[in-house]
Amino acid sequence: MEPALIGTRLASAAIGPILRKLLVSDGPGAGLTGRSEKVRLSSLVSFRGEKRTLTEKDVRKLAGTLVGRSVDGAGEPPFPADEAEAVTDTLATTLLALGDLDMDDVQAVRLGHTALARRLRTAAPAPDGLSTDSVRYLESMTEWACLHILDFFTQRSTFVARSLVEQTRGQSELIAKLDEVIRRVPRADGRDAEFERRYLAHLAKKHGRLTIYGVDLRDAPEKWPLDVAYLSLEATGGPGGAQGPEGAWSAPSWTGIRDGEVDPAAAMAAGAGATIVSWGFQPAGRADRILAHHDKVLLRGAAGSGKTTLIQWLAVSAAHEDLADDMAYLRGRIPFVLPLRALTRHGERLPAPDRFLTAVGCPLSPPDGWADRVLAAGRGLVLVDGIDEIPEAERGRARRWLRDLLDAYDGNRWLVTSRPTAVSDDWLATDGFAELTLAPMSSTEVATFVRRWHRAAGPSAAPYEQPLLDALRTTADVAQLATSPLMCGLICALHHGRRGFLPRGRKALYDAALAMLLSRRDRERDMVTPYGIELGESPQIQLIQRIAYWLTLNGRTTMDRSHAESVVREAVPAITEASGYDPGAVFTHLLHRSGLLREPTADTVDFVHRTFQDYLAAKALVDRWDIGVLVLHAADDQWEDVIRMAVGHARPRECAEIFDELLKAADAAPDRRTRLRVLVVAATALDHATEVAPEIRERILARTAEVIPPRGAEEARELASVGRTVLDLLPGPEGLDDEAALSLTTTATHITDDAALPYLARFAGHPALSVRSQLMWGWSRFDPTRYAEEIIARLDPAGLDFTLGSDEQAGEIVRLGMRPARLDLRAGLTPDGVALLREAIDGAKHLRVRGAEAGFLDICPTGNELRSLSLRGYPEGGLAFLRRLTGLTSLSLHSLRARSEEDWDALATLGGLFDLLADAETVRSAPASLRLPSVKVLALTHDGGPGLLDAVARAFPGLRRLTLFGTSTVVHDVAPLASLPQLQSVFAHGARVTGTEALAPTVEIRT
Repeated sequence: MEPALIGTRLASAAIGPILRKLLVSDGPGAGLTGRSEKVRLSSLVSFRGEKRTLTEKDVRKLAGTLVGRSVDGAGEPPFPADEAEAVTDTLATTLLALGDLDMDDVQAVRLGHTALARRLRTAAPAPDGLSTDSVRYLESMTEWACLHILDFFTQRSTFVARSLVEQTRGQSELIAKLDEVIRRVPRADGRDAEFERRYLAHLAKKHGRLTIYGVDLRDAPEKWPLDVAYLSLEATGGPGGAQGPEGAWSAPSWTGIRDGEVDPAAAMAAGAGATIVSWGFQPAGRADRILAHHDKVLLRGAAGSGKTTLIQWLAVSAAHEDLADDMAYLRGRIPFVLPLRALTRHGERLPAPDRFLTAVGCPLSPPDGWADRVLAAGRGLVLVDGIDEIPEAERGRARRWLRDLLDAYDGNRWLVTSRPTAVSDDWLATDGFAELTLAPMSSTEVATFVRRWHRAAGPSAAPYEQPLLDALRTTADVAQLATSPLMCGLICALHHGRRGFLPRGRKALYDAALAMLLSRRDRERDMVTPYGIELGESPQIQLIQRIAYWLTLNGRTTMDRSHAESVVREAVPAITEASGYDPGAVFTHLLHRSGLLREPTADTVDFVHRTFQDYLAAKALVDRWDIGVLVLHAADDQWEDVIRMAVGHARPRECAEIFDELLKAADAAPDRRTRLRVLVVAATALDHATEVAPEIRERILARTAEVIPPRGAEEARELASVGRTVLDLLPGPEGLDDEAALSLTTTATHITDDAALPYLARFAGHPALSVRSQLMWGWSRFDPTRYAEEIIARLDPAGLDFTLGSDEQAGEIVRLGMRPARLDLRAGLTPDGVALLREAIDGAKHLRVRGAEAGFLDICPTGNELRSLSLRGYPEGGLAFLRRLTGLTSLSLHSLRARSEEDWDALATLGGLFDLLADAETVRSAPASLRLPSVKVLALTHDGGPGLLDAVARAFPGLRRLTLFGTSTVVHDVAPLASLPQLQSVFAHGARVTGTEALAPTVEIRT
């Protein structure tokens, strides 16, 4: 029943007085005096606060009257008669929620009756056991009631005055924001807006469809809508960036160590004196939200892990206006999708912004200077895909190209993707890039993918869904392969196509996939010889692998269409089954019907996925026995999978020769890093061999053991790629120094196999905080219950952050009766998971919240136990809750800004606050009257705008240490700090300072 229909059954003149009983009136004026806080709805209703005149029983009686009158009259009843009492109770509960909403009448009217009704339904318990008709009736009834309630608010004598005050404040804020926009955005002619509309529509269409590998069955389309096929994966914290200066701080009280690195934001929050191992924030969470927390990200991921699909998703999302709240950071952004494989096909010079669109084959012609205007205004979303897909010799040039763009254009968002080992850990760290890793699919994500795949494949696939889910849970070999969207798609297709039978091992999986694509695809679609060509599986592979061989040998993933055709033309006469056909027709057939090749542009050819190129190039190398070429590239990251797959293709004697040559290459390596890479490639190739002599396996593992323990996080992660086999080579904790123990636990926590748990459990009692922190961080990669029992429960909690990123982990903390002093709550926790932690949070002394949204701060500690708090994300309701935290001494406000006088007032009440990390804009926009004399240590993530240090000197008169984080393009005049009598040091990381001569000689300056 719609609200309008309810209105016809309820006369306003008769029903208005009933609803008004819920509400009370205030006196005249704007309500600006006599109260220190805003007038909330709880004071405007008759059953809450001091003016309470109705009981809950009275409210239920009113609800019964409303329901009774609305159903009177002719026509079909809006809900079953036997549910009338339940409907009345639910409506009453919903109306009672009116007194719990954290807003005033002006805010409620601005919200509108539909949104207010939605808020009420959210605040009240969900209807339980009601029919669909009753639920719909309640939705409509609540909207109608809210319409009358808002009408009442607008008639209050205080409403107009309060609205004018709110409008005046809002206009002042809006004017300031518009001034900033006008300053940053140069005027452009109307052609820009029209072109952007067409360009975004083009991106949405071009990137809005996704191939789900294997969904090529009868009557199934080859591509699927991206919003149906896309699966949001997790990005985990990786290397943080450039090394910090030794001695800048001393031992941290909140280390935030992740995968062998230290989170500097945590160290800063600790106050004076903390050792910073590396810089850069390292959150974990949904991959499509990483640019909400960082404006520059280097994202690593294995082949088929979803890097390119993520870029498609970000581009398409930015092209849409109706973005979800968690993707709102993309609103107004103009995406530039730049696949490096296409930009450097012949080693060309990487394009300047005015050639971005031309370089990627966009058919649209922008107005002159459009790309420059977009980037200069900081509106760009620059998505650079595939650093690993260009030769290693060209990557330095690509980095210089990126740096030139970064120096020229500020305020944009940048995402660069790469395979894990293609570039070093600090490759872009000095440019302010956060380095994250696209995590392997969890068992939950795999199950979600399998269900989506079977829905996409149609009714014929439905009987195979549950058997495959069962196999993934019970068959270790299958589960170990299903770690990426690419492999999951192939497994789904093969399981369906083979009527529930799955090949064992990666090589068998690819062989079966090629058979499906090359031999069965057209036959199952009743498309026999569409180009007059009929070739079996083997001759097609022989021809296509020539293209794969050329691409791999030349370090490319894309080649000219004409060149690809010439490669096939030269090979056709030697292929008996193909020699009778026109070579041009054969190439056309392979391009359009093999399922392996595609045309990204009209004049280029590449493989549908890099994995297929590597697999076929490896086969070509073994067929030709180019063993020297294979070993020559043993340390080249682009050849890692090629070597492993070559071992899979080789016969036993050939395998032995390959391994022997790899060991010789390791002996000849010029440095330890190269030797480690070659040995790791050899060790990981062991599992691909059909047959390998035990003595060869022992030689390789013995040589790998020579580089154990690994040195640093990068070597540790590389060693982990060997897999569970390396666990037998890792020494125990006895006799190891802390650095070696950290490297070994980093290695083991990256081997996502339950076999790693007994080894990790041996380190659970290790005293080093860095080791215990790594063990905590590794929890997310294993079964939550077993890991909690064997490792988490045995960790010494002293100084340790308990990082919780899922409801399962929260449940284990509660089940084990743990009350950690330090809690780090991640965005993976739902409000239900946080609610489980109510007692633990209330007793915590140090709390970090990533994604401070509804649910997290509802149970923020109410006493004076909490000493340090770190927030990332502006909490609903603002910062007023800080008033309750009377014992707080350390506060970190990441990526959020104080927005109102109420926020500032709350900050000012923190009389014991010793150190603060905040956004520079927060300090710059603070009221002139703000004074925080207790703050001795201040860290600012800054933009170099004017007036910052004047505001610092005014607001923090007792300041001793100041740290400024930014980019090398920012220059600060520190002369205003001369008025601070207690100032001891200024540390500018990534920024330059002037005016130091104005400071006292005792003030230490570090840059």
